[in-house]
Amino acid sequence: MKSGQPDLDRFDASILSVLAEDGRISITDLAKRIGLSKSPTQARLRRLEEQGVILGYRALLDPIRLGLDHVAFVEVRLNDTREKALRAFNTAVAKVPEIEQAHMIASHFDYLLKIRTRDMTAYRRFLGETISSLPHVANTSTYVAMEAVKEMVLADQT
Repeated sequence: MKSGQPDLDRFDASILSVLAEDGRISITDLAKRIGLSKSPTQARLRRLEEQGVILGYRALLDPIRLGLDHVAFVEVRLNDTREKALRAFNTAVAKVPEIEQAHMIASHFDYLLKIRTRDMTAYRRFLGETISSLPHVANTSTYVAMEAVKEMVLADQT
């Protein structure tokens, strides 16, 4: 086992692959798909959940159908990168629903945010009122996505 990573055999990998495609599959159908009986499948599933390999189950929503088709990537540079400032920024970002992703980056800027809003007008307001008021933000640069060529949720990569 690599640092904190559980050893996954082919049945575990199969469970993860099937669930990544269909998180609502019944235990009975899951067991049939992976070639085990129901009880061991259920035990493996419970173990994968307890080990934190499976974080949860949720519905995947179509942001376009919800009217959220404006995507912007924002480089954020902070005016303070000491641990306390980073924690304050991270905590604030976690509370903002329009921020779909936030990554600390080793670059000439500190964070890369993926923002999803209705349109450019909503994004401009969001930038001025929300992003600019996050703790320790010194400056930002925005890149607007014209088309999503590939977007995925972690699926069968085992």
